[in-house]
Amino acid sequence: MAAAIEELKILIVDDNLQARAMIRMMCQAMGIDQMFTANDGKEALDFLGDAADLVNLIICDWRMPRLSGIELLRQIRTVDPAIRFLMLTGLATPDSVAAARDLGVSAYLKKPCSPEQLETRLLTLADGVDA
Repeated sequence: MAAAIEELKILIVDDNLQARAMIRMMCQAMGIDQMFTANDGKEALDFLGDAADLVNLIICDWRMPRLSGIELLRQIRTVDPAIRFLMLTGLATPDSVAAARDLGVSAYLKKPCSPEQLETRLLTLADGVDA
């Protein structure tokens, strides 16, 4: 049975306040109300260390200070290979996509993304399928 998108518990990781707010707004419009935010990968790791059970999907920017999205993905995969991880980036090159896939990214979206593109990815991930 397919999971409902409203059941997603999302951690939004982006060093850009406006980007975090936009993703949050798009998710709220889809009926998702369980969301947390982090300013960068380091803050996300600290949050997950205390509250990993509160999250079943991470939406993360690639380029951030202190700890990048790809490094966050690498560290997350060592402790939780199953958590869904959606990488957002303006760097949608074949090499970057391959690097993220090699580390176990669940899905990839080029920034900026439309609400429809985000919803399509989230619906797929809510069903437990990599996109």
